[in-house]
Amino acid sequence: MAAMAALLSTGFASCSSDDDVDNSVVTGSQAALDQACADWKVARANWEQSEAFLFGAADVYSIDPHTDTWPVAANDLAQVLRDEKAMGSLEHFIKTANSGILGYHGLEYVLFRQGKPRDISQITNLEYNYICAVAMDLYNATATLEAAWDSKESNAERLKIAKEYVATHLSIDDEGNQEGALDGFQNFGKAFKNPGSGDWETALDATLEIVSGCQDIIGEVGDSKIGLPYTGEDATYIESPYAYNSITDFYDNIVSCKNALYGGIGAVTPNEKSLIYFCRNAGNATLAAQASKVTTKLDGALQTIQAMKAPFAIYFADASSKAAIDALGELDDALGELSETLKGYAGNATVEAQCKIINENYVDNVVLLTYRTLANNAYKLYQSIRKLRVEK
Repeated sequence: MAAMAALLSTGFASCSSDDDVDNSVVTGSQAALDQACADWKVARANWEQSEAFLFGAADVYSIDPHTDTWPVAANDLAQVLRDEKAMGSLEHFIKTANSGILGYHGLEYVLFRQGKPRDISQITNLEYNYICAVAMDLYNATATLEAAWDSKESNAERLKIAKEYVATHLSIDDEGNQEGALDGFQNFGKAFKNPGSGDWETALDATLEIVSGCQDIIGEVGDSKIGLPYTGEDATYIESPYAYNSITDFYDNIVSCKNALYGGIGAVTPNEKSLIYFCRNAGNATLAAQASKVTTKLDGALQTIQAMKAPFAIYFADASSKAAIDALGELDDALGELSETLKGYAGNATVEAQCKIINENYVDNVVLLTYRTLANNAYKLYQSIRKLRVEK
């Protein structure tokens, strides 16, 4: 998840006054808008369930900040949505605009108010044109994630989209601003499965990345997503505030960890090719105990998040937020202990062979399937948004 604490400049100047803005309302039905909002929530869940593996393509190609920067730069976005000059070259504008007005939360800002779909009569044609372009860009980004983790490069259409995306989008700095060109297209699925060919020197290194990817998002949910508003350090630092989707976002982030550690989407128990299964059955009593502790803390964190007082956008200071922060801290600590023990297996040929099995399953049955589902549902969201306007 990419975040920014302040509203950032989009780097354009409005050429429109209140008198010459096209405020005509989109010709569509409330049912169509309700469906678009429902489809946003589905695609949103898919994204949040990918955040345990934001390394690789999501990071290297700046897809995380491009599609998921928050809080929304609301003042800048409101200005864009009244600027007909910007609307006239949307495809180029969206590739170069500050990330604070794009992606899931740019769409959320237009589609939702106070946890519910907006009244269709409030959505203008300028807003409609904008969210259509943002939704298509979101689909292209998610298709790129799928293609970049598909070790077999089995979908020619999405591979083509990915190569064009990488060639036409820019990298994003820590402040959300566009900077230099992206690196060329590479296949992270192949690299993860075949250590030494990419970012991972050994199979164990790649397996440890599974753990650190989980720890990264666990720490962010506890310390930042929940922690910053709860402590009062930044009460505006609320994810998905217009859809009132924050707690669902938090929960799905930890589901992504469970999927990663258990070796499958929606896994209830660790499968035989998963990291947790290996840890329980590696013949190391310490590792087995640590793996059991992780599963206990994982379920505890999910239950505690589910019990948070909703909506978080209103009740972020509730004591249930502190309970979730504490549960996430315990889960992070448990994973840290597990990781340290795993590092002791460095150089062990038997463990390397088992890690290779874990990594191959992880790529094919967790990362790739998550991204494929995400891309499919991002396209469905785009189609639903297109239906908001009925051509006369």
